[in-house]
Amino acid sequence: MGVFVLSGVLVLVLAGCGCVVWAARGGPRWVRVVAAVTLGAGELARRADRAGGRRGGPGAGGDDG
Repeated sequence: MGVFVLSGVLVLVLAGCGCVVWAARGGPRWVRVVAAVTLGAGELARRADRAGGRRGGPGAGGDDG
């Protein structure tokens, strides 16, 4: 069951990336909407990763001197 869920997520991610490329080349309106959603989700993931890195875990890149 987990393999099907992960496969579905992978398909959605790849489709979103394809829409971003297509939208950059002037695709139809629905492609631009999907691309905007994909880029927004990527930005949220990036912010969540940055917030998690502030705890001082490995590779946090703190100012040690």
